[in-house]
Amino acid sequence: MRKIEEIRRNGRLQIIEEGMDGMMGYIHLPISKRPLTFVFSWSGEWEHVSVSHRNKIPTWDEMCMVKDIFFEDEEVVAQYHPRKSEYVNIHPYTLHLWRPINKEIPTPPIEFV
Repeated sequence: MRKIEEIRRNGRLQIIEEGMDGMMGYIHLPISKRPLTFVFSWSGEWEHVSVSHRNKIPTWDEMCMVKDIFFEDEEVVAQYHPRKSEYVNIHPYTLHLWRPINKEIPTPPIEFV
C-alpha cells in the first residue's frame, strides 16, 4: 500500500470521509465520464479498495488506474471470486481489490501469464 499521506495528496481523489482505518470518496479518472465512488480500508490484516459506478461495472482500465493510486507498482493485489456460500452483493456495480498485510499473494509463473 502506498503511504497514507501519498494517497491523500493524489489529485484524482476527493476524500469525503476519513477514519482511523480507512477513507471514502470519489476518484476522478481521465478515462471516466463520471467519478467513481471508493471505499479504502487497511484493517483486519487486509488492505481493501471497493470501487463503483452508479449504473455500470468499472472497467479493467479503471481498476488498473485505481490500483496505481492505492498500491505500489510491485505489489500484487487480487480481485476474488468467493464461494457462492460466502458471496455478498451489496451493490451490483462494485468491484474490489484486496491485498493481505505482511503476506505475499502467490502468483503463477511469469511464462503462464
